[in-house]
Amino acid sequence: MNLPCDDASSGWYRILPEPSPPLELTQDIKADFAVVGAGFAGLSAARQLALNHPEAVVILIDAQSVGEGASGRNSGFAIDLPHKFALENPDKQFKQRLLRLNRSAIEQLDLLVKQFKIDCYWSAAGKYQGAVGERGQVFLSHFANLMDQLGEPYEWVKGEQLDSVLGTSYYREAIYTPGGYLMQPAALVRGLARHLPENVRLFENSPVLEWGQEPTKGCFLRTAKAKVLTDKLIFTTSIYTREFGFLKNRLLPIATFASLTRPLNEAEQATFTGQYNWGLTPADHAGTTLRMTADKRIIVRNTYRYAPRYGKSISQSERDKIARSHAQSFLRRYPQFGHVPFEYTWGGTYAISRNFTNFFGQLAPNVYASACDNGVGVTWGTISGRLLADLACGKNSDLLADIQAVTGMPSLNPPEPLSAWGARSRIFLAARQSQGEL
Repeated sequence: MNLPCDDASSGWYRILPEPSPPLELTQDIKADFAVVGAGFAGLSAARQLALNHPEAVVILIDAQSVGEGASGRNSGFAIDLPHKFALENPDKQFKQRLLRLNRSAIEQLDLLVKQFKIDCYWSAAGKYQGAVGERGQVFLSHFANLMDQLGEPYEWVKGEQLDSVLGTSYYREAIYTPGGYLMQPAALVRGLARHLPENVRLFENSPVLEWGQEPTKGCFLRTAKAKVLTDKLIFTTSIYTREFGFLKNRLLPIATFASLTRPLNEAEQATFTGQYNWGLTPADHAGTTLRMTADKRIIVRNTYRYAPRYGKSISQSERDKIARSHAQSFLRRYPQFGHVPFEYTWGGTYAISRNFTNFFGQLAPNVYASACDNGVGVTWGTISGRLLADLACGKNSDLLADIQAVTGMPSLNPPEPLSAWGARSRIFLAARQSQGEL
């Protein structure tokens, strides 16, 4: 079994104060529900299970510390709009269902952040989608057409107006959409974990090595030190779901990388001509994501790799190469900050499918899963975890009907080594085509 093996340099996680010592699973335990994976989906599922059944014992278990995995490694966008590929779907009702799901997730997170006063720079800042050159402009125009068809509000921003936001004239134009939120993702997931209902027990640094089903006893999980017996089992393990024998040839492990500067000092802030606390994604999906955080750091995110062994697929020399590439992207946008170093460069692995279909539902008797977020982890994880808990509890709703209507079975991948060759070739080609947008 390939266990999570993320590098130890996730900037979002490392700039936070040291967490309380984690509780590891060291003794056998019996639960009514067990959730594997404490990212956005797992935290949401555990919370909803506990709310649905306040008398039940709910176990939430993770191989790492909360916030060290993929949930704490993204760019910190909670996006309400369907992802680029989903926007291409000709069925308007399909896209409206996705909008309802994403916006329900944002509402849920907004409520929890305010209720528990989670310090994660949660902000209704919206999102810019930017074009550097002609290729990006073509994608941007196409995006505007899709927004028109969907009836969603947006604003074209260009010239001095755009420069005054970003603090750089590197971009030709952008489209601003108002519905998205920004946050510090590792701080958010750690805050959510601190405020779980009382009947949820969280165990960290406790990798699940085996699972199975026993006659009359339900399901079991086995770690290096203990065994969990549970009536119902929920996997919110994204790409790692295939390590438990499910969706094994249907998910593709893709690693994406980001670099984060130190905070700008007072002198540097005096020369910065833009605003703070904004996020920009590329019109061309293989381009560069850029953020100026509320604490005055700049994050650059681009570069993708096929990662069959997750973190172990990427050597330190490859990370160093990626950091140098990020520095070049940074300097093209902010040459005046050439002396400002990146404090952290890190990668994170997520699951995509060839047909861009998310899996949601039952895998086996009393076993459920949400897997494959296709790059929209914050909102999709939050809503899919919550609704997966409802499904396991037999609780119906319009939102459950929505998610069942927009999910399905990820398509089969070609056998290895064809699958690896195809993934790497597609990533290489996308990078070549998008070079001007990096």
